[in-house]
Amino acid sequence: MLAELDPLLHSQLRLGIMSILMSVESAEFTFLKEKTNSTAGNLSVQLDKLSEAGYINIEKSFKGKKPLTTCKITKKGIKAFEEYVNALKQYIKP
Repeated sequence: MLAELDPLLHSQLRLGIMSILMSVESAEFTFLKEKTNSTAGNLSVQLDKLSEAGYINIEKSFKGKKPLTTCKITKKGIKAFEEYVNALKQYIKP
């Protein structure tokens, strides 16, 4: 029986965000927006979903007078991502 794919990660944008965060210590909102080619509104909604699940931490601060949002993957997020990739491998090579 094939493992179930995490529906939260089975979204192109959320999977893209998690993939990026797996390879960096943290990423600013503008960097994620640029790399995923998403709108600010859509990215914000997807980041909130990942944060609510405990997959990422979102830190809001200021850089000078401009707001700065920084995202970082959590241990729970790393585990979920690795499980997702392993489950996906079962579909590729059952």
